[in-house]
Amino acid sequence: MIKEFNKVAKDTNNFLNSYLKKQTKSELLYPMKYSLLPGGKKIRSKILIDVGKIFNLSYKNLIKIGAAIECIHAYSLVHDDLPCMDNDDIRRGKLSTHKKFGEATAVLAGNSLLTLAYEILSDKNLSINQEKKLKLVKLISKSSGHTGIAGGQFLDLNYERKKKSLNKIIDMQVKKTGKLFSFSCLAPLILTKKNYRIYNKFESIGNDIGLLFQIADDLIDYKGNLKKAGKKTNKDKKKGKATIINLLGYKNTIKYADRLKIKIFNKLKPYGKKSNSLKKTILFIINRQK
Repeated sequence: MIKEFNKVAKDTNNFLNSYLKKQTKSELLYPMKYSLLPGGKKIRSKILIDVGKIFNLSYKNLIKIGAAIECIHAYSLVHDDLPCMDNDDIRRGKLSTHKKFGEATAVLAGNSLLTLAYEILSDKNLSINQEKKLKLVKLISKSSGHTGIAGGQFLDLNYERKKKSLNKIIDMQVKKTGKLFSFSCLAPLILTKKNYRIYNKFESIGNDIGLLFQIADDLIDYKGNLKKAGKKTNKDKKKGKATIINLLGYKNTIKYADRLKIKIFNKLKPYGKKSNSLKKTILFIINRQK
């Protein structure tokens, strides 16, 4: 499993390095690279590859799409860390972008990473037809904006020190985290033109995987440490964040995560051995907090 993660991470980073080298020279490129590379475990890209395996898709094309996903993810982290947002000084074991380069540069680097994702997806070297490219750009836009990451972050900040229902917390976390995972599951289906029933099924799977990832992240914050998490921990409780663990408690959250895993695995049953890689990645996500 680790070898599979390392391969996806290496291939994605190689593509991003190569792509950035071809960019017009700009002083923003350095803070962009700092925020983007090496860039963690590439879990979202790994899920994209795993779903691609189910439908026998081109690994090379998926790596390029995964690179766009990582640009969106990096942009969201840069902005989330800002003092006006979650105010984090450490990210991925090093100074967050605004601590390294200043707030204004961090905002601009984050904005540039966001738009770089669209550039990658619309590039002539991504060998899929224009209709599919347009669908990918539209979907990743919806996953990133007010109905996705940005909207979820808005709710996350707005819910601080307020008691919210489980459904509202889930809705917030699906937007903040789940929508980009959902894109990772849906992009392969856009390439294959699968019917709406299968499309909706994998959209739900992606949202559930994203929610599972967020739960694992919250559990790490609850019990983890800086070295393991790559960022400061025990922040959510201090800030009064609306999380499932703060609502249900530690043990009930573990049980909720287990039920969510079973729900996802049941949806993957029709795909048999072809879904084994995706199942292993899901188990890796759960085990991050242990």
